[in-house]
Amino acid sequence: MAGITTFLAMAYIIIVNPVILHNAGMPLGPVMVATIMAAAVATILTGVYAKRPFAMAPYMGENAFFAFAVVAALGVTWNVALAAVFVAGIIFFLISISGLRRVLVEAIPPFLAASWAVAIGLFLMFIGLANAGVSLPGIPGAPVTLGNFSKPEVIIAFIGIALTLLLYVKKVPGSILLGIIITMALGFAVGAAGFGEVLPRKVPSLVGPLPNWGEVLFKLDFAGLASTLILIPIIVVMFLMDFLDTAGTVMGLAARAGFLNEKGRFPGVEKVMHVDSLATILGALFGTSTTGTYIESATGIEQGGRTGLTAIVTGLLFLAALAFTPFFSGLPPGFLQLAAAPALVTVGILMMTPIRMINFEDVAQAIPATLTIAFMLFTYNIGFGLAVGLVAYPLVMAATGRRKQVHPLMWVLWVLGVLLFLIYPYH
Repeated sequence: MAGITTFLAMAYIIIVNPVILHNAGMPLGPVMVATIMAAAVATILTGVYAKRPFAMAPYMGENAFFAFAVVAALGVTWNVALAAVFVAGIIFFLISISGLRRVLVEAIPPFLAASWAVAIGLFLMFIGLANAGVSLPGIPGAPVTLGNFSKPEVIIAFIGIALTLLLYVKKVPGSILLGIIITMALGFAVGAAGFGEVLPRKVPSLVGPLPNWGEVLFKLDFAGLASTLILIPIIVVMFLMDFLDTAGTVMGLAARAGFLNEKGRFPGVEKVMHVDSLATILGALFGTSTTGTYIESATGIEQGGRTGLTAIVTGLLFLAALAFTPFFSGLPPGFLQLAAAPALVTVGILMMTPIRMINFEDVAQAIPATLTIAFMLFTYNIGFGLAVGLVAYPLVMAATGRRKQVHPLMWVLWVLGVLLFLIYPYH
């Protein structure tokens, strides 16, 4: 039951991840297969090797970074971006088997990592609202404007978002997945009546050939990566996002499951980190963005899941979901984006939780955190948002006479942040 609950809580990623990566030019159907395979293999491996009830899948936030900050903003191909994810995974793996893991955790202040989560959460909400037609490109002088709220697609999106949040508030298992299903059902009904521009006029067949996974499987471009200097700081940012996401999620889940010892340590955390780093490597080879431990694993833990059997069940259910890929890949991309909107908005709200870790009374935290959030949203560039925080924090600490409190490694990250601004291919 714990494994089933975890799967229901995170199965939305099967639809949402391909929708986001489609913005990078990746084919929807093959990426859906890659998403399922990455989640299944990594989650089963967690159960077998780490023996913990933690499930893995392509990270929300990191997939947006891949699509918008790397491919769209830098103009590189998704094949090059996959190679960058692979290298970031290798770095993570080497760090996880060395003693540098604790040094990195201590180097980056918790408030800065929290500002990344908050900013990415708002970014995901922005994408969801844009996909639903709620927010549209504006006229000169007004970057965005309201969409047409009388359009069937926008009305359906609002209903889907409201029902998803209601289900979540009521703690219904799989609320986000149910929100997607309800939104799709409304879209089918309204589209069949002849309304809407992207709503399907008929329901595609449930059976058919699987999407061609070969279109993204092992399609990494290492030659292109080696020739692109701009991706050096990007790879480091990819690694940091993966590492910090994993560290925070794993420790949070361990605390919830009662795995921490009397010193607050998590015995066996190394094995989870090993699998998590391998998940990113395998995910890149399979054809998807950074893969790692999901906080939704907490739903299975609440159902009593405490062993690797929970993860194995979740992974097997992901494999079973391959049977539905012909159905989803037969839907118009615009409709899938609409169906994913409630999930993106809900996940965005959930990612706001770490904002309580930011002390806005302290300028050394308020300035870097606010700049991170503002730059990410107002430049529509996740990479810039992360970089400006890395640059601002040591400088503000030095200006307030607290330079000695800055970990030496933060100055290395400061250099990488500055490097991103210097070598960015501005238009």
